[in-house]
Amino acid sequence: MYKDLTIGMVRTGILGFGGGPSVIPLIRYEAVTRYHWLEDDEFGDILAIANTLPGPIATKMAAYLGYRVKGWKGAIVSVAAHVLPTCLAMVFLVAFINQLSTSTTVQHMIGAVMPVVAVMLGQMAYEFGEKAVKGLGWILGFLLFLISFIMLQIISLHPGIVIAIFLLYGAFHFKWKQRWAKKKGDNEGETI
Repeated sequence: MYKDLTIGMVRTGILGFGGGPSVIPLIRYEAVTRYHWLEDDEFGDILAIANTLPGPIATKMAAYLGYRVKGWKGAIVSVAAHVLPTCLAMVFLVAFINQLSTSTTVQHMIGAVMPVVAVMLGQMAYEFGEKAVKGLGWILGFLLFLISFIMLQIISLHPGIVIAIFLLYGAFHFKWKQRWAKKKGDNEGETI
């Protein structure tokens, strides 16, 4: 299991480009699709919680996956496997950084990778949105999306506050739904 954890996190560390958010689809692929360490819903929940905590998101996700799979030792192995390849590459490439930063070949490579990262993030967002709409319905799903857009983009609330608001809403919605189902069941029992 350590071997799979190491291979999966080395892949995300090496292939991830552009910072934490662009690595999330790679981590999701390794954790959900390839190794089945998590279900997709649990990955979404962990991603939401990780977004509220300070620090790099990819490192937090790697730590959680390692902990989930093999406990504290797994968390250490997972974070090291995710971070070390990039650190080592930076140490070796520091001598060439000035040459690489002005290289047209490198700029073209970066330009070619950016659309791929955008498509991967878009696909992941679409899949999460699709699940939200299935669970909430189109009207409530669109309404909650609109509310979150207003809070994040227009009011400029911190994403952690927005997530906390929606977690509270989810808790009350779940309780209300349970009470409504129980009440409906009691009413049907009385009419029979």
